[in-house]
Amino acid sequence: MKKNFNSRLVKAIKLVTKKKKSYLHEPHLDESDIQEVKKCIKTTFVSSISPQVNLFEKSIAKITKSKYVIATVNGTSAIHTALKLFDIKPTDEVLMPSLNFVSSANAVKYCSATPHFVEINKKNLSVDIIKLENYLKKISLIKKNHCFNKKTKRRIKALVVVHLFGYSGNLNKINALCKKFKLKLIEDAAEAFGSYFKKKHLGTFGDLGVLSFNGNKILTTGGGGAILTSNLGLARKASSLINQSKIPHKWETKFSEIGYNYRLPGLNAALGLSQIKKFKKILKAKKKLNKKYRNIFKNFKELEFFTESKDCSSNHWLNTIILKTNSMNLRNKVLKKLNNSGIQARPCWKLLHKHKQFFDCPKMELKITEKLEKKIINIPSSPMYGLND
Repeated sequence: MKKNFNSRLVKAIKLVTKKKKSYLHEPHLDESDIQEVKKCIKTTFVSSISPQVNLFEKSIAKITKSKYVIATVNGTSAIHTALKLFDIKPTDEVLMPSLNFVSSANAVKYCSATPHFVEINKKNLSVDIIKLENYLKKISLIKKNHCFNKKTKRRIKALVVVHLFGYSGNLNKINALCKKFKLKLIEDAAEAFGSYFKKKHLGTFGDLGVLSFNGNKILTTGGGGAILTSNLGLARKASSLINQSKIPHKWETKFSEIGYNYRLPGLNAALGLSQIKKFKKILKAKKKLNKKYRNIFKNFKELEFFTESKDCSSNHWLNTIILKTNSMNLRNKVLKKLNNSGIQARPCWKLLHKHKQFFDCPKMELKITEKLEKKIINIPSSPMYGLND
């Protein structure tokens, strides 16, 4: 790799962001957001018992075309609730990529179950469908309409597919794979609000979908998440679980089972409602920024600028470069240069199977996953960088 690569990279990114200091992903906040939150405060309905929460759910349902939306306090609580809806037990395994934020694996552990790490496809950063199918043929057994790991004797109950950085794999094929092996499909679309596969919103293909509206997401409620489903029974169960499993009554406090305090507060929903009003503008800015990066990186032979597949329309949550040299040392030098130059950039997360709390979890061969860990760098992707012409 040429010696001046780091300097050229710094120059290119600053040419796009037009900032001396640029951040990975700042929320798009303005006076309209402040006014909407003030309105909520004046009503005094600032907690989870708030009309703003119901309005927010309806607005998300309209955008995603999900039949039912249940707003939660964050994305992690949404994943945990999704797993509880499928009655994940300590004797169960849940498949998921190792190139993944820790919340999915943590949520499985909350259920005292076992994460089982699978390989990804370098073209879309989603589950490698062919490799996973061949792997399951080897290690699993279908018995009484359930999938069992022949080695561990545990049931393989579900697959959590992650739409990394706002991109997706082939959801139709993933769905077919899950049906073949009797697996529940949970879509971790935490990073994919506003992203589509074949014109259908991500998070609406599986049995359940999960969104996040954290402060660093394309649309933010400060902290927040949501569960998407087309199943009325699951929607009702989810609504109950996130409300402490409280039995509805005007004054009595009775609870049907162990529940969770996971309902989104009204203050957060109010911010979300304001954000939704300008979401088309934010999404347009994100697409414009992605195009700027694509154009400026055309002549960089040292890297590949990650782009969406032909069937995916991405929100481009985090713009991503993939170094062509397979070296953790080089990746870290690039990261150091960028951050020292006022450009907030980060690697992908440390692979989950490399964390001590998951050392004993089963995994398939993860050659592509481990190579990509050494190559992926996320670069500044705040919406305002698409609006700075």
